[in-house]
Amino acid sequence: MLTTKIHTDKINVQFKIPIDEVSFLLDTILVTAYSKAPQGSAMYERFKHAGLVMEIDKETHRIVDVEFTFITSLASSYFSKLLVGSNFHDELDEIIERIKKNFIAPSQQSVIVALKNAHQRYCDEIEK
Repeated sequence: MLTTKIHTDKINVQFKIPIDEVSFLLDTILVTAYSKAPQGSAMYERFKHAGLVMEIDKETHRIVDVEFTFITSLASSYFSKLLVGSNFHDELDEIIERIKKNFIAPSQQSVIVALKNAHQRYCDEIEK
């Protein structure tokens, strides 16, 4: 059971939802993918792999949020700006071009490979 609380100034309600019904309440899906980090990079030294986690709206296919295994918060924030709001189902090529043009880093290709892996996983899931 998942316990959910709703609290406002006038209402304080708590209710339980069976776990198997929770997924029907969510409007988004979480997709993850990985690729090998480039040897010699800080990402490789720390993580060995490049990891990508994306929250995607099920209806519009828009990227709601994204995280990547970057070393700095600035890189994570910038990468998020490049992807959030994009249609992950239909705009993969445009997203990749945006990354190539604006994300100049040793891990660029690892990011693109992880993104392509996530895209394939996402498309396989929604086409079931």
